[in-house]
Amino acid sequence: MRLAIISDIHGNLEALTTTLDLINTRSVDEVVCLGDVVGYGANPNECLAMVRERCTVILLGNHDAAAVDLSVANQFTMNARLSAIWTHGVLHDENKEFLKNLPFTKARDDIFLTHASPYDPEEWNYIITDFDARDAFQSFVQRICFVGHSHIPIIFSETGNTAAVTSRDRFIVNVGSVGQPRDGNPKLSFGIFDTEDWTYENIRAKYDAVTAAEKIRKAGLPRALADRLMVGI
Repeated sequence: MRLAIISDIHGNLEALTTTLDLINTRSVDEVVCLGDVVGYGANPNECLAMVRERCTVILLGNHDAAAVDLSVANQFTMNARLSAIWTHGVLHDENKEFLKNLPFTKARDDIFLTHASPYDPEEWNYIITDFDARDAFQSFVQRICFVGHSHIPIIFSETGNTAAVTSRDRFIVNVGSVGQPRDGNPKLSFGIFDTEDWTYENIRAKYDAVTAAEKIRKAGLPRALADRLMVGI
């Protein structure tokens, strides 16, 4: 089976539309979402509608949680907090109820899915360094774990001997962000995992970031949230 893994869409309808169009060309059997469908971007309701229609698994991200309960945003940066307040105000009640009931994690066969670290997932810890990954590997028993949250695509192997997914090690894979990349590359990012060949591919692609940024500005959201889409930070 070929599994597409998307994460951190953040209300970016242009990026999500391009991502799903690409997935439709890649002989993918199933699409799962690791969370943060909303927050930062100007189209939270539209993105939720598309994700709910297309994805078989949807997890809770911290910005999804904040859109329902603004107290979650108390630890956010100022711009993130302002976007959470805006998102909370425009999000349909049906979508708030849907987000409220999403799980933090999902295990299936040899795959573990989570938005942030599998180590205390409700605490929204990041996996950025090998040190972070060391603790995270102790928190799941499956052969591979897919995460988002940092918006930075990266692969960690348990032994540290390889940077590519194989059947001979355990891995934590960050699939990057569809709607707000932060690795200096403004192209959208997601992953495709083949469960039979046990191979993983990170997909990067351009999308209409200009329109996405203009929508953010017109919505009255912080201008920095629009500007960062142009440079991938």
